[in-house]
Amino acid sequence: MGSSFFELCVRRPVLTIMMSAALMVFGAVSLSRLPVRELPDADPIIVNILTLYPGASAEVVESEITQRVEEAIGSAAGIKQILSESREEGSVINVEFIQGTDEDVAAQEVRDRVARVRGLLPDDCDEPIVAKQDASARPIIWVAFFSDRFDTQELSRIAEEQVKDRLQTVPGVSQVILGGEKRWAMRIWLDSARMAARGVAVLDVERALRTQSVDLPSGRVENRDRELTIQTRGQLRSPEEFNRLIIRQDGNSVVRLRDIGHAEEGVEDERVVARFRGKPSIGLGIVRQSRANTLEVARGIKARMKEIAPSLPEGIEFQFPYDESVYVERAVNEVVETLFIAFGLVVLTIFVFLRDVRSTLVPALTVPVSVMGTFGILYLLGYSINIFTLLALVLAIGIVVDDAIVVLENIHRHIEAGETPMRAALRTMREIAFAVVTITLSLVAVFLPLAFVGGLTGKLLIEFAVALAGSVVCSAFVALTLSPMVSARILRSKSEEKHGPLFAWFERRFDGLARRYDRVLGWSLDHRAAVIVFSAAAMGLAGYFFVNLEQEFLPEEDKGRFLALAITPQGSTPEYTDRMMRRMERIASETPELTGYFSAVALPFNGPGDPTQGFMFMRLTDGERRPLRDVVGGPTGLGARFITEVEGAIAIPIMPKAVDLGISQPFELVLSHPDIGEMYAFSQALLNRLRQEGFLANVRASMELTKPELDLRIDRDRAGVLDVSVADISRTLQILFGGQDLADIKQRGRQFEVVVQLDRERRLTPSDLDRVYVPSRTGKLVQLSNLVTFDAGAGPNRIERYNRQRSTTIQGTPVGLPLGAAMARTDAILAEMLPRGHSYTWKGESQNLRDSSGEIWFFLGMAIVVVYMVLAAQFESFVHPFTVMIALPLAFLGAFGLLYGLSWVNHFGTNFFGWANYAPDPPAIAHTLSKLVPRIPSMNLNIFSQVGLVLLVGLVTKNSILLVEFANQERDRGLDAKTAMRNAGRIRLRPILMTSFATIAGILPIAIGLGDSGESRRPLGVVAVGGMITSTILTLVVIPVIYTLFSGKGRRIDTGETEANTETNPND
Repeated sequence: MGSSFFELCVRRPVLTIMMSAALMVFGAVSLSRLPVRELPDADPIIVNILTLYPGASAEVVESEITQRVEEAIGSAAGIKQILSESREEGSVINVEFIQGTDEDVAAQEVRDRVARVRGLLPDDCDEPIVAKQDASARPIIWVAFFSDRFDTQELSRIAEEQVKDRLQTVPGVSQVILGGEKRWAMRIWLDSARMAARGVAVLDVERALRTQSVDLPSGRVENRDRELTIQTRGQLRSPEEFNRLIIRQDGNSVVRLRDIGHAEEGVEDERVVARFRGKPSIGLGIVRQSRANTLEVARGIKARMKEIAPSLPEGIEFQFPYDESVYVERAVNEVVETLFIAFGLVVLTIFVFLRDVRSTLVPALTVPVSVMGTFGILYLLGYSINIFTLLALVLAIGIVVDDAIVVLENIHRHIEAGETPMRAALRTMREIAFAVVTITLSLVAVFLPLAFVGGLTGKLLIEFAVALAGSVVCSAFVALTLSPMVSARILRSKSEEKHGPLFAWFERRFDGLARRYDRVLGWSLDHRAAVIVFSAAAMGLAGYFFVNLEQEFLPEEDKGRFLALAITPQGSTPEYTDRMMRRMERIASETPELTGYFSAVALPFNGPGDPTQGFMFMRLTDGERRPLRDVVGGPTGLGARFITEVEGAIAIPIMPKAVDLGISQPFELVLSHPDIGEMYAFSQALLNRLRQEGFLANVRASMELTKPELDLRIDRDRAGVLDVSVADISRTLQILFGGQDLADIKQRGRQFEVVVQLDRERRLTPSDLDRVYVPSRTGKLVQLSNLVTFDAGAGPNRIERYNRQRSTTIQGTPVGLPLGAAMARTDAILAEMLPRGHSYTWKGESQNLRDSSGEIWFFLGMAIVVVYMVLAAQFESFVHPFTVMIALPLAFLGAFGLLYGLSWVNHFGTNFFGWANYAPDPPAIAHTLSKLVPRIPSMNLNIFSQVGLVLLVGLVTKNSILLVEFANQERDRGLDAKTAMRNAGRIRLRPILMTSFATIAGILPIAIGLGDSGESRRPLGVVAVGGMITSTILTLVVIPVIYTLFSGKGRRIDTGETEANTETNPND
C-alpha cells in the first residue's frame, strides 16, 4: 500500500470517514455477539473413560479394567499422555491429545477402541462411559437447595423432577449436574442367618429379580378394524410387591423375599453427604455451552429460579454458593474501568505535550476505531471477550495512539516551518508512512512465533496476542488514513495559531530539555567506549536481577471464594469424615467474611466418591472485607484454625489462582515404579525428607498402603470337591457386601435402581463372613468359611498410572518461597535420593511452570529472530536491525529491576505486617502503620510477567526505529552518521517522549493493579512500565552510539547502493 493511497485518503475525507465508520459498525455488531467468559478456551483436549465396578478393590480395578483399556487405546493417533486412576469401585482414565487434534475424531477413535475391548472386561462392571472433557464442561454456577423440613432424599427428588429439566431449557445451558444427590432407589436388605435357615442363596435372589420383575414388549391383538397393544405389567413397583416376590419354591414350600429380608424405599448411595450452612442440601451445577455467554447464562438461571421458586414446596430454600459470573462480571468491569482510565491518562498525556484540544483530538480518535475494529477480528476468529483480550485492549490504549502521534508531530513540525496543514499532511505521508508501517509490522511480527508455542501458555497468549496485534494493525490504518485527513482540516496554520503563556512556558522547558539532551548526545557520540561499557554493565545488572527473581506459574487471586479439602485416615467411614467436616463448618460459621459455605463428603468428582475426602466451598461477602489471604492465612486465619482445631483429619485450604486448574495443590510431583511396595517405600522416604526441609505445607502422597483390607484366599481344591465355582463365591460376596443393581423400577415416569445388599447389622465385623453361604452346582449351600481363609491387612487406596506406568503423586503447597524455587530444591533432593529404576516428572501447575519456562524463552528467541527479519527486509540492511534491537536488553534492565525491587519490598512488608499484627506486644505505631500502608503483592516471574516481556519485544524497538529511519533519511541527503543521528535525536525527541509517556500512561493502571482482580495482573504492568522507562532513557543515548559504530564515518553499511533521495515537492 503505497503513499499515494494515503495521500488519496487525505484528499478524500468522505472515503476516509466511511472506512473508519465501517470498522466501528462491524466492531459494534461483533461486540454484541461475542461471548463473555473469564478466560480463553485454554483447556487441553482430553477424552475421559469412566468404568464403574461396584464392590471391586483398587487392585482388581487396575488389573481387570484399567490395564486392558489402556492397552486398547495406547496406540491411538495423537496421544500426548495417559493418566489413570484405579479406585475402589471404579476406573478413571484421562487421555490427553496433542494440540491440533480434532477432538471429535479423537473421542470417536477412543470410543471404538474401548468398544472392541469390552468383551475382555468383567461382565458385571458397568458399561465404560467415553466422553470429551469440553473446554467449558465445568459448572459456572451452583444452586444449593436446603431445608429444615425435608431430608436430602426428598430434596433430590424435588430438584430432579421440578427444577433440573426447567433449568436445562435456559438458553446457553449445556447440562445440569446434580451434586450430593441421594437418588431414590428400592433397597432390598438380606439377612444371612434367615437365608441359611431357608436354604436360599443370594444368587437365587438375583435370578428371581431378573426374571420376575421385568416389563417386556408383548405385541398386539388386531383384527380388520381395530388393534390392541398388549401391555405386560411384570415390573414390581412397591416394597409390598417386592416383599411378596417368590424367591424359591420346592413343592409346597414357598420362600418369599420377606422370609429372608425386606424391601424398603431408600437411596442408591448412602455414603454421599452434602450440606449448605450446616443444613442438608443438594447442589445443581450449571454447565454452559462452549460458545455461550457466561453472564447471560447466569442471569438466565437466576431469572428461571425466580419463576420456579413459587412452585417449590414450602420450607425449601435455595442459594448460589458458587457463582462464577459474579467474579467474571466484576473482573470484566474492572478491566473495562481500567481501559477508560488508561484512555483518560493517555489523552491527558498527549494534551500535556500538545497543549491544544484540536491536536489532542487527532490521536484520541484512533482509540475507539482501533478497539472496535479489534472486536470484529476477535469475532471472525471465534474468540471471546475475556480477561486476556480485555487486558490486551488496555495495553493497546497506550500503543494505538503512537502511530497517530508520530504522524501528528511530523505534521506539526511542517506547520511550524510555515506550510499549510494540507501540504504538511501530504508531505508527512511521503516521509513517515514507511516508518509507521515498519513499526506496525515489527510489533505484529513479535506474536507470529506463538504458532509454535503449545500447552496452556500458548493457549492463554494467543487470544491476547491477536487482540493486541489486531488493535495495532487497526491503529496503523487509522493513523495513515483518518489522522492525516483530520489533521489537514482541523489544525491551524502557523499564522492562525495563538498560544497562551502556558504553551510558551512548556515550550521553553522542552527546548531546555532538548538542548541538554543534545549536549548529552554529543558527549556520548564523542565517548562511545564509555557508553558501551555502561551499556554492558546495565545488561549485566539486568542478568543479575533475572537470575535472582523467583518463579511461579500463576499468582494467587482474590476471587471472593476458595476451597478447603479434608482428608481423613484410610478406612474412615463417611460418618467419621462428616464429623470432621462439621468441625470445619463450625469454624467457617465463626468467620464473619463468609457469606455461605457448601460442604460434601464422598462427592463423586469424575468417578466414584471417596469416603475419606470432604470438600468445602466457601464464598466471601461482596462488600468491604479483609483480603482473602488474610481470611485464610496468618496465625488466626481459617487455615491455621483448620490445622489446630480439626484433629483427626488433614484440612488443606486451596487458594484460587488467576487461572483455575482444578482441585489440586500447586506442587505436584509424579513418582513412577512398577512395584507398588518399592514405590510406596520411596515416596514415604521422600515425604519425610520434604517435611524436614520445611518448604512445603500439607505435603502428602496420593497413594497409601494403609487402607484396611480383608485378604480372602479361596481354597480351590476344597471348592472343587464341594462343586462350588470361584465365580459364584465372588458374585455372592459382591452382591452381599458391595451392593448391586439387579433390576429396574419405574416411578413417576422415571427409571430407578433396585439395589440388593446384606443388612447393615449383618456386615459389621469380619466374623459376619462366616454366616454367608454359597450354592454348589448341585444346589446345596456351602458355608463360606469352608471355602476361604482371610487375614486382616492393608492395601492401596488408589493406584495411579502415568503413561501406563504405576505412579503416585506428591502434593504440597510451597511455604516461604515460590513454586519454582520449591521445584528446584526438590530436583536437588531427588538427584541425591532417587533410587535406580525409579523416575519422576511434574504435573498440574508444576508441569505448566516447567513447560512455560522453556516455551517463553523459545518464543522470545523466535520473536527476536522474526523482528530482525522484518526490520532487515524493511531497512534493506543486515546491520541496522541490530542497531534497533539493542534496545531490548536495555528494556530488560528496567523490567527485571523493578520486579526485583518490588519483590524485595514484598518480602520486607510480609515480615513487617506479620510482626505488627501477630507478635505478642508490637508497638502501637507498628500496628497503626500496618493498617495504613498498602501491601505490595508478590512480584515474581509468572505467566503475566512473561506476557509483559513479550510485549516489550515489540514496544521498545519503536523508538529505535524512529531514530534510525530519520537518520537514514538524513544520510541519504549526504550527511555523515554522527550529524545525521544528532539531527534525528533532536527532531525525534518530542515524538519519542510523547509515544513513550503515552504508552506508560496506558499501562500504568495495570501496574497499579486497580480492583480485586487487578493484583494478579500487576506483574505484567510492572514489567512493561519498567522496561519502557529504561529503554526510553537509554535508547536516546545508546542507539545513536551503536548506529555510528555500525555505520562508520560518512558511509552506510547495507546491501544496496547509497542514493541521494531528493526531496519531493508536496505540490506534485
